[in-house]
Amino acid sequence: MNAVDLADRLWRGETSTTEHHPVIVSGDLVEIVDGVAFIPSFANASVITTDDGLLMVDTGSAITASRIHEQVRAWTSQPLHTAVFSHGHIDHVFGVGPFEEEASREGWRAPHVVAHEHVAARFDRYILTAGYNQVINRRQFAVRELEWPTEYRYPDETYLHEHEFAVGSLDVHLRHERGETDDATVTWIPSRHVLCTGDLFVWSSPNAGNPQKVQRYPREWAQALRRMSTLGAHYLLPGHGMPVIGEQRVHQALAETAEYLESIVDQTLAMMNQGARLSDVLHTVVPPAHLSDRPFLQPVYDEPEFIVRNVWRLYGGWWDGNPATLKPASDRLLAIEMADLAGGAARLAARAEQLIDEGTSESERLSAHLIETAWLAAPGDPAIARARQRIFTLRAERATSTMARGIFQWAARESAGDEY
Repeated sequence: MNAVDLADRLWRGETSTTEHHPVIVSGDLVEIVDGVAFIPSFANASVITTDDGLLMVDTGSAITASRIHEQVRAWTSQPLHTAVFSHGHIDHVFGVGPFEEEASREGWRAPHVVAHEHVAARFDRYILTAGYNQVINRRQFAVRELEWPTEYRYPDETYLHEHEFAVGSLDVHLRHERGETDDATVTWIPSRHVLCTGDLFVWSSPNAGNPQKVQRYPREWAQALRRMSTLGAHYLLPGHGMPVIGEQRVHQALAETAEYLESIVDQTLAMMNQGARLSDVLHTVVPPAHLSDRPFLQPVYDEPEFIVRNVWRLYGGWWDGNPATLKPASDRLLAIEMADLAGGAARLAARAEQLIDEGTSESERLSAHLIETAWLAAPGDPAIARARQRIFTLRAERATSTMARGIFQWAARESAGDEY
């Protein structure tokens, strides 16, 4: 099934993003409309023909670069003229190399890369924090062999707010937005009615929370979606997941994703303004009920609860409102004290296993607290380690999002002495 057919089935609810996860799904190049191709991949690539060569929006990861190049070459022999990076995440920016090597072999003009000026700063930060990024991405995606890169293809040209240029006779409009990242570029091609959103739309509850990554900007993200929804695009080509085709569908996808984010932000800020603690906010704020069945807003990658945390971090800082956590005891010291009061770490572990078997959301959350306390209090106890492994394995199996599943799987592996 090609990407266009799958996109239609997803929109109609005939299949789901649980079955066709927007980060995992891949497939062959498909021509969306004359001269516009879409390659579904770990991170998608979009390719547009012009009378002066190809325009690409995103080029894939190091793992997918060769495959994307091969798919483009099976479709057209035109050289790559310009590549636009929608943002600096490594799954989007490592596919220029095969085209550069080809240009060198063939004596063609080298591809020109355009991106927002913050992309270069992102690459600099990635080099500075390579070890940290390797650890958290191994954990998030459960890929223990992932090696974080320290060499990057920096843009040849950057811009600040808006930028217009032409490739041959094709006019290309770029606009900087903040959402999942601070370096996002929206690419709008009016003559083809094509909108390339990057990760501002990904067929999931927006990746505006992500527990292990830097600040996201959900309010500005919603504003960006509102702006895009007024363009009259007929073809939305996202950074992850399938295309959205048809002006009405494109408008709905963008406007309702904006509404979803606006509601979470507004609810969170209202409680913050009333002096609520983060714990209370996390267990109160929910997305709009009338959007709960939307196929493009399911929490398969990120979750609304995590978005709330990023809103809090953005507007309120890191302290959660609990005076005990301002200058806390170490986790291990607190765990030992709590285990002693409970009659031993084994009693905490036994109660944790009872709770996980009850199967409710609240009992699972409590179970995780208790088993983590038991394990910290008695890290050398093999029975407690086995209980921790079982509990976090079950939590991973029951999790809906990539984010939660990855962290729970990591904890289960850690319990077995099998770290990433």
